Amino acid sequence: MHLAYPAVLAALLFCVGLYGVLARRNAILVLMSVELMLNAVNLNLVAFDVWLRDTLHSGQALTLFTIAIAAAEIGIGLAIVLAVYRNRGTSDIDRLRDTAETDEAETLPDTAESDTAGTSDAATAPGRTDGTTGKTKKAEATT
Repeated sequence: MHLAYPAVLAALLFCVGLYGVLARRNAILVLMSVELMLNAVNLNLVAFDVWLRDTLHSGQALTLFTIAIAAAEIGIGLAIVLAVYRNRGTSDIDRLRDTAETDEAETLPDTAESDTAGTSDAATAPGRTDGTTGKTKKAEATT
């Protein structure tokens, strides 16, 4: 058997996986693309092991380790993706770039006042400028 056939197949698999990692936006599809890339490496390891006629079968042993690591990676990766999906409601990678939690009160403008204490100051004077900021509004809302 020629070494070129499995090497070309592994190169094609790796390129498809690399395209999937770079082009996909769904986290589960990215994990599947990483698996394709690892399978291409496994194919190369076994092909070179057979071609070199290694008596220790190092390529096959490394392939078993790679399969075990890939299984652990998929298990942990899917758990993380499911946890993120439950918290954020999406698994889109573009929307998950900012993983820091933002304070909602800091993003409110000063003129848009929502009074949760039950007073009607915001309803009677919408243009009130008493110097309150979003942080104090949030502190009032939490007490």
